[in-house]
Amino acid sequence: MKGRYIRISTATQSILRQLVKAHSDEKLFIDICSGSIPFNERPEARKLYDELAVGNIKSLSVSSVDRLGRNSFDVQSTLHQLNNYQVNVFIDNLGICSIVDQKPNPIFKIITDVLANVASMERLSLLERQREGIEAAIRKNPNTYKGRLKGTIDTDDEVLSKHRILVKIIKANPKLSLRSLSKLSVDKERGYQASPNTVKKVKNILEKSKL
Repeated sequence: MKGRYIRISTATQSILRQLVKAHSDEKLFIDICSGSIPFNERPEARKLYDELAVGNIKSLSVSSVDRLGRNSFDVQSTLHQLNNYQVNVFIDNLGICSIVDQKPNPIFKIITDVLANVASMERLSLLERQREGIEAAIRKNPNTYKGRLKGTIDTDDEVLSKHRILVKIIKANPKLSLRSLSKLSVDKERGYQASPNTVKKVKNILEKSKL
């Protein structure tokens, strides 16, 4: 059986771009999570490993190498693990696979190692630009980033409204840990990330609302 792994950060994102070269005989594994979560901690990736362990998946396709991890170490670790399962990995946007004529493809390792390092450096650069942007905004207006007034308490509805992004993520990934959900909640465009304590608070409200 053939498999295809897809990762999107939020439920509002489209998976169509990652399905451009998909085939009808591929079993899909679709994770809705941040790329910062290690591959082996993602729900659908764990299901994929279960299938690989019993030999159900012989080849695996991904649209690009960054779907397998956000930093070079994670990508390389994932590819090493997939190699241990003797699965042939296809990278759509590169047009290469990890096994050719039943032998490891040396070009595959060279290219994926380089691209994994490039992706890691791009992420570090993005975080640095984000930090510089926040510092510039604070210098321009010190009141730009200020906390909630002391003594004020939001109602449950206000909390859920304020953390709509997090609510969707929790509902889509109910079994993830608080820390993983916190990482998954990162939305750089909106400058949002929920702390593990906030995740716990929102989860408690959602659980209470079911009673």
